[in-house]
Amino acid sequence: MEIREIAGIAKKASLALAGASSQAKDEALGLTIEALQNNKEEIVAANQRDLVRAQQENLSKPLLKRLKFDQDKIDVVCAGVESLIRLEDPVGRTISALELDSGLELYKVACPIGVIGVIFESRPDALVQISTLCLKSGNAVLLKGGSEAAETNRILAGVISDASEKAGIPVGWLGLLETRADVAQMLSLDEFIDLIVPRGSNEFVRHIMDNTNIPVLGHADGICHVYVDAEADLDMAVGIAVDSKCQYMAVCNAAETLLVHKDIAQQFLPNVKTALDTHDIEIRGCNETCKIINAKAAGEDDWRTEYLAPVLSVRVVDNLEAAIEHINTYGSGHTDAIVTKDKTAATRFMDMVDSADVFWNCSTRFSDGYRFGLGAEVGISTNKIHARGPVGMEGLLIYKYKLIGNGHIVAEYADVDGKKFTHKKLTRECEF
Repeated sequence: MEIREIAGIAKKASLALAGASSQAKDEALGLTIEALQNNKEEIVAANQRDLVRAQQENLSKPLLKRLKFDQDKIDVVCAGVESLIRLEDPVGRTISALELDSGLELYKVACPIGVIGVIFESRPDALVQISTLCLKSGNAVLLKGGSEAAETNRILAGVISDASEKAGIPVGWLGLLETRADVAQMLSLDEFIDLIVPRGSNEFVRHIMDNTNIPVLGHADGICHVYVDAEADLDMAVGIAVDSKCQYMAVCNAAETLLVHKDIAQQFLPNVKTALDTHDIEIRGCNETCKIINAKAAGEDDWRTEYLAPVLSVRVVDNLEAAIEHINTYGSGHTDAIVTKDKTAATRFMDMVDSADVFWNCSTRFSDGYRFGLGAEVGISTNKIHARGPVGMEGLLIYKYKLIGNGHIVAEYADVDGKKFTHKKLTRECEF
């Protein structure tokens, strides 16, 4: 089918899906888990073909790691879908209620956005997470994954579509796009698509924003920082720094820069280097760092680089304010952490760092929809409107106002001596 036809079908499906029952959506998610496990051999085989082709095309090691989708990855995504089932259905939730006058009640109620277009990188697990989040939140979705994952994405999309349709979910709620030309066409389909979520580089996200009239929820670079304060527990700081960088390097919430207060740099840097050496991490340091440990000299570009690789830039800073200034200057507004025993310093850090996620005494790797209890995520937004941070179901919802009356007309309130509004808050849920 042409992309326009796929989008038109998705739009029609979204209108029906918005009214789907919680039972039907959860049943569809349960059938999706069964289908993923029942088709695991075919899924893994398709992924192996993608991996072989990607290796022949010299795809980078971080992207190859993201591309791999084996039984362990299937188990992980199934656990994510199970957590979605356990979450309360957000559609139809009353956000606020107000009595305008006796018998005239206004309800602000959560509802799906409609059709979500998501362009994502070479991670087949993202396809499962995104599609099931959209399903639970009542949205149709158009998915465009990386061409290197074409066979894996194709079989996953088919498995999920077939399983959900058995539970009565409208046909065509999930559409798979496969070429760059499809993306270009998608950007022009503002009559069908309500939101685009691009996941990739700053340049890619900017290209999307500049070439569409559709609202864009941008997730670009993940230049994340760990700042080790003068009052840090240094053993804790080593553990957090290593986990933030090394637990999984090829992801957007991995730390790329380590900032260290000058008062503890002499003691801390040799210890953290020893730990990082066990993971073969290349350290690129400022002048002060290079005086203390053996490191490659960092350039200005290093502070702005998302490595997604075994490379970490390290800078010694004079104080907390200098750390905050560095992060707000070079960071991408994603996730930044402070390690300190000083609550006042931690509070100031979390208040003043201009990022979607700010952490105290814990790894940046916790920045994740599943770990946040959101079920999963369509991405991590660095936007400042609508949704920010890990975008789970709430980020895929908007709201509508439902006004319930009994013959009320505005003319009765227009005169000075006419009826008066009460504007009294209500605590009950909307029943409609």
